[in-house]
Amino acid sequence: MPVNVNERVITKAIRALNRHLPAERKTLAALLREDKPAVRGRDNSIQRIRKEELKRIASLIPEEAYQKLQIPVYIELTPDYGRGISRIRGKIECELVRKILGLSSERVQGQGQSEDEIFIYRADVRKLRRELQTTTQYAFVFTMD
Repeated sequence: MPVNVNERVITKAIRALNRHLPAERKTLAALLREDKPAVRGRDNSIQRIRKEELKRIASLIPEEAYQKLQIPVYIELTPDYGRGISRIRGKIECELVRKILGLSSERVQGQGQSEDEIFIYRADVRKLRRELQTTTQYAFVFTMD
C-alpha cells in the first residue's frame, strides 16, 4: 500500500519533534555506576542525568528492577488520548510514576488501566517533570488510522 504524502509529512514532523530522544536508553543500574550519568541523543547531544534523581528513583523501586527500568522514562504525548492526557508505558515505569504521584494501583486499575500502562493528566505531568527533570522526557506519538 503506497504511503500517503500527508503521512510522510506527519512522520517526518514527529521524527523532528523526537530528535532530542536518546539513541539508546540506559538502565537505572548502568546509570548508577557512571561517574557522570548521561545518555546521548539522536541529535548527538549529551543529556546529563542528575545522580540525586537516580538515587531517589532507586529508593522507590525494588533493587531487582534496577536492571529493567529504562531511563529516561518517556511521557508520551499524542492527540489520540485526548487533550491534556499523556501515557506512561512499562510495568516498572508505571510503578515509579504511581509512587511519585501518590497514585494507588487500585485507583488506576479501577479506571480501566493496566499495571504496564497508565494515563496521566497535565497537572500530574507537571508534578512528575518537577520531581524527575533529567530522568523523564517527552516523546511525541502519532498514529494513523
